[in-house]
Amino acid sequence: MKNIIFMQDIDTNRKVVSTEPQIYRDGGNISSGDSSFNEDSAVPLPQIHGRKWPGGISPYKYSVDSWKKWAEKNNCEVIVMEDLLCPTSDMGIAWQRHYVMDMLENEGIEYDQILAVDADTIVHPDCPNFFEMTEHKYAGVVQEGSMDWCGRSLEHFSRFVFDGLMIPFENYINSGFQIFNKSHKKFKKEFLDFHNEKKEMINWVQEKFGVGSEQTPINLFLHKKNIDFKFLPYEFNMTALFQKEILDEELTFTKLGWVYQYSQIPDNWDNKKTVYWMKKTYEHFHGELKIND
Repeated sequence: MKNIIFMQDIDTNRKVVSTEPQIYRDGGNISSGDSSFNEDSAVPLPQIHGRKWPGGISPYKYSVDSWKKWAEKNNCEVIVMEDLLCPTSDMGIAWQRHYVMDMLENEGIEYDQILAVDADTIVHPDCPNFFEMTEHKYAGVVQEGSMDWCGRSLEHFSRFVFDGLMIPFENYINSGFQIFNKSHKKFKKEFLDFHNEKKEMINWVQEKFGVGSEQTPINLFLHKKNIDFKFLPYEFNMTALFQKEILDEELTFTKLGWVYQYSQIPDNWDNKKTVYWMKKTYEHFHGELKIND
């Protein structure tokens, strides 16, 4: 069975109108079903929907295509979730990716391990196969960047949502790179059930303190459930590139690791700097990306 690279490339301003959602699977669209939003926050039959950005161009096309090229070399498959399962008022986008195993199974897609990775990343074409390093455990990379933000997020979610549960600061992972497998299906269900039970307080903490939505809860829930975890090196999810002073026109970061996440960039209005660096890095490795690729 293949390992899966699972990504989200979602236009949140788009209204769901199609009644024939499709999987975007390595460039081809297959499958169908009911794509209307559910009234409840729980999603009884998760599907991977298909849609097009205006003009057919996604701002994260460079990320998706870089992962496709890596997947081809490493006998993996890229699956892109292009639509919401339910309104973001019911469940944030990052939370919805935790339905991935249900989505794949509902579409009859076989898999071994899954990497759920953010679409603001570029992978080095020679990146080692990290799936071979997980020991079939839940795996991720420790967060780098604003320790103040992480600390405040842990403090507030611990106090208001997790009844004082805390984790060692050095074990706090970036949720934009998570590897798991079928043995974690029960954990994922419990995590989503936890969200549905605590949704109002989770949303209140996010809005009140500006500390994100899913990243800190997944960290605390992994600890709460005592999930056997494999920490991968920083090179496999290089965050805080600007803060480390390696985000430069010489692309210094490409000489130091394998997966680059373009977050935490100052004055990054409308993610224009994110797209700039993704494009520049992609073209450094692969040349120009044609729109129809």
